[in-house]
Amino acid sequence: MTTFPLVGLAGWRLPGDHFAAVELAHRVGTEGLQLDLGGPGRGPWLDAAGTVERLREDCARHGVRLLAVAGNTLNDIGLHAPKDGRDGLRARRVLVRVLDTALALGAPLAFVPSFRRSAVRDRQDLERTTAVLAWAAREAEDRGLLLASENVLDPERARLLAEEVASPAFRLLLDTYNPYTVGVDVLAVIEATHQWIAPQVHLKDGTGGVVVKDLLGDGDGPVRQALAALAAHGRAPEVLVLENDYRDGDVARLTLDVERARGHAHARTHAAGTHPRS
Repeated sequence: MTTFPLVGLAGWRLPGDHFAAVELAHRVGTEGLQLDLGGPGRGPWLDAAGTVERLREDCARHGVRLLAVAGNTLNDIGLHAPKDGRDGLRARRVLVRVLDTALALGAPLAFVPSFRRSAVRDRQDLERTTAVLAWAAREAEDRGLLLASENVLDPERARLLAEEVASPAFRLLLDTYNPYTVGVDVLAVIEATHQWIAPQVHLKDGTGGVVVKDLLGDGDGPVRQALAALAAHGRAPEVLVLENDYRDGDVARLTLDVERARGHAHARTHAAGTHPRS
């Protein structure tokens, strides 16, 4: 029996709060949802009193799986801030909250973005990022979770990061468009790092490096090529997560993108056949 990848949504790219995201995921026929921990300027905290319990109940009622918890507030703090400084301590506390919330929600993956104040710009940033992720990966392994880094590193540095973290619980979260926005070849990233790529992949599209309202596949991003490359390496994703921006409430556009993602899921599964994972 052929198993197709699930299609999921990124809650922080949807209108409304965590609970509205669950209802919308069900409404447009997707199977899963990634949620953000939240924080100042990023919405309610996901681990606020009563939130986890209600989300678990809502997801069970609607048949929506909780896929992952993101720590997007780390982009405002700085993942690679000096370990013993104020921001370094804050970053580690946030990482623990992300992991504990993923565990409480029954989500198998926690991931850490490296953008804005967490962007890796030089060797020191890379070394500090590697160190904190190695620590967090041990924490994730203790909880039975996977920890992933979402970044736009070039292929050589992305591979180095994964090799240096050196944990069976560590992965790289692939986004089909983010690398393109900074001039990085996503296909080269896949070639160099496919053995570490997480089973959940972000799909988005845009024009000229900007994500606005392009439907998936209508922009200049390498969506089809990236999924084909993953399949060729035996790494066909388990979940395709739409991360185009739907915060304007355009459900019709979201529904079309879900249909397109579903089409990619079916096409890539047929292309991959029974190729084993490497």
